[in-house]
Amino acid sequence: MKKVLIVDDAAFVRYSLRQTLEKHGFEVVGEACDGKSCIKLFQQLHPDIVTLDITMPEMNGIEVLKKIMEIDKNAKVVMITALGQEEKVKEAVLNGAKGFIVKPYKEEHLVKVLASL
Repeated sequence: MKKVLIVDDAAFVRYSLRQTLEKHGFEVVGEACDGKSCIKLFQQLHPDIVTLDITMPEMNGIEVLKKIMEIDKNAKVVMITALGQEEKVKEAVLNGAKGFIVKPYKEEHLVKVLASL
């Protein structure tokens, strides 16, 4: 069972991701609503996968991704983004993201991407 840390500033997105992932056998070990909390939880929980929103207050997802990769260059981070963020997705992949999911996401695609990591 893969352990997942969900990071998104929108509570309903975190809830939706949690419901979907748990239904498909993933263990959600934590949730964060901002970058600073994410980094702290990443260091404490050592998740197998991080789902990371690109657009967040204070630290955006790219900044958080860079910090996570400094901590663990083998971290598996999947970016979650809204349509129209193609440049940010490219930047995320160049900085170590293992994949991306576009909101609104299809449940099957989300599970497929995370299960492949």
